[in-house]
Amino acid sequence: MPFPVSAGSASYTGNFIPELWAAKLIQNFYDATVFGDIANTDYEGEIKSFGDKVQIRTTPEMTIRSYSKGQTLTLDRPDKAKITLNIDQGEYFAAIEDDVDKVQADINLLDAWSKDASERMKIKIDTNLLGSVYADVAAANTGNSAGRISGNIALGASGSPVQVTKMNILDYIVDLGVVLDEQNVPESSRWLVMPAWMCGLIKKSDLKDASMTGDGQSILRNGRIGSIERFTIYMSNNISKIVDGAYTCYNVLAGHKIGLTFASQMTEMETLRAESTFGNIIRGLQVYGFKTVKGEALARLYARP
Repeated sequence: MPFPVSAGSASYTGNFIPELWAAKLIQNFYDATVFGDIANTDYEGEIKSFGDKVQIRTTPEMTIRSYSKGQTLTLDRPDKAKITLNIDQGEYFAAIEDDVDKVQADINLLDAWSKDASERMKIKIDTNLLGSVYADVAAANTGNSAGRISGNIALGASGSPVQVTKMNILDYIVDLGVVLDEQNVPESSRWLVMPAWMCGLIKKSDLKDASMTGDGQSILRNGRIGSIERFTIYMSNNISKIVDGAYTCYNVLAGHKIGLTFASQMTEMETLRAESTFGNIIRGLQVYGFKTVKGEALARLYARP
């Protein structure tokens, strides 16, 4: 039986004590994270602690003028303000392994806990990023009059989300591509993050032609979304959603890595002896920050089932 504990202390469940449970751990199912694939990490090596600021230099825009023979040239001094990436967010974990539990357990509890904590940190960071950067999308890349040039592409807006079905999902993917095209966003390395129900619609749609996804066989055979209309498709359960009237609506994001920058550092990871009891404490601190550096390289589809 588990070791007795003092009054007011949390009783350990004994889940890892072989007398009660088999030695094999049941693997946790972690949400897939996407921030590492949709944001660049060009400045990650420049942070050391919470509160750091990374100054990002951006290329100034040159002015092109018409020329007539013999005219006096107008000289520019190109300049553009720096963008500040604030490392202003942090996540931590802390747990204690009592010595008696360590003796009774036949696995390394601290190792298992630290692995679980690192995965859950990724999920929380992913949720924070996807839950905020959609607000930074350039005005011409969202809403029901999207398109920097066309201005007539309906991508949904507050109070009037678009309804996505298996019949029209390809149309909306193409529309997102057109919006990025009109902003001259590079065609390579584009990404599109969708909730699971939208990915399911793709598999139910008429995308039976393998050439649409870039795969060697139909997506209905291999179960893989792959690439569609120059986008690498990612499924995420961490995507932002809100209740809008009678519907649950999703902020579906598309873009290119040049639009987002992300930096993170595990600044503290330590094991130490507890002062008030017999046991080892494990704790870790991860600091991070993210910034939309080019809103024109992002697009938003405001959609409902």
